[in-house]
Amino acid sequence: MNEFVFEPAAWELALENIKPGTELSAVRFLTLMKGEEEAALEEALLVLEEKHILLDVSDLPKMGGVGEAAVRLRREEQLVKSNSLVQSLEEADPLRLYLEELARISVCGDVEVLAQRLLEGDKSVVEQLTNLMLGRVLERAYEMVGRGVLLLDLIQEGSLGLWQAILNYQGGGFEAHCDWHIRADLARAVTMQARSNGVGQKMRQAMEDYRSVDERLLTELGRNPTLEEIAQELHMSAEEAAAVAKMLDSARMMAQAKKPVQPEEEDPEDQQAVEDTAYFQARQRIAELLSNLDEADAKLLTLRFGLEGGKPLAPEETGKKLGLTPEEVVAREAAALAKLRSSR
Repeated sequence: MNEFVFEPAAWELALENIKPGTELSAVRFLTLMKGEEEAALEEALLVLEEKHILLDVSDLPKMGGVGEAAVRLRREEQLVKSNSLVQSLEEADPLRLYLEELARISVCGDVEVLAQRLLEGDKSVVEQLTNLMLGRVLERAYEMVGRGVLLLDLIQEGSLGLWQAILNYQGGGFEAHCDWHIRADLARAVTMQARSNGVGQKMRQAMEDYRSVDERLLTELGRNPTLEEIAQELHMSAEEAAAVAKMLDSARMMAQAKKPVQPEEEDPEDQQAVEDTAYFQARQRIAELLSNLDEADAKLLTLRFGLEGGKPLAPEETGKKLGLTPEEVVAREAAALAKLRSSR
């Protein structure tokens, strides 16, 4: 009887390679999960929780939504920054009413002492611990303000995370334990909102555009384009381009991890498509001509173009390896490439 073996999905392989207790870019997570069913998404989120991996939402685009929702998100962020949230909201605003109610709650007691009593089975301290930690929920929610989820919803998500953290507490630093769960639930809410806004698909398109521009500029310039040059062609900031480049590096590493031990024979048409790219041809040509250069310049071009199987390095990274400034790297690269052109 034949035994069926199901290969793990790409996102499963990627999450396996992430160390427990670290952080994972929310943009990378959404890109990995693009096109996956909700069941797979829930499973992936469970893996993150089990491995104590926190989603880092700092690279997600801010705001989101349209119409009144977008206006509200922008206003909430401005009011939090100016420390004028409560007094600036309408008296009947649900967020203002909640914050005013929260301010009236009596908060007293030693957190660690109460946490110890909770460990000993005293459930009467749960409400007191919750009240003591609600301030932490507000702090973390304020950090996420303007990222696509309304503040009142963020506070509710963070409060649920706090509640679960208290009920599941099994020892160790109580405040750190609660803080992680609050941040995890808030990050999850922001990430899921970004998913509904299509961030994963947009990032995949940005990666394809980045790769295309990178290859074209390499051929036109005869050298690796700078991040600023690529950003200019893509009509985005250098910071946005750097985020896309980082995602491409992660995708390459994931592709390497996904390669089978005994790969199937590659389709000749697919292989030819790869070899026909300008990027492949340029790298091959440079590798063939390196014998015309001295050892130092050959090493510099090898690092810049990733000719030994690694990824192409920026001038800053190359300079660190060779003891040169980024400006010296660029100048020597230009001179070396000019020499290669003259030798053709």
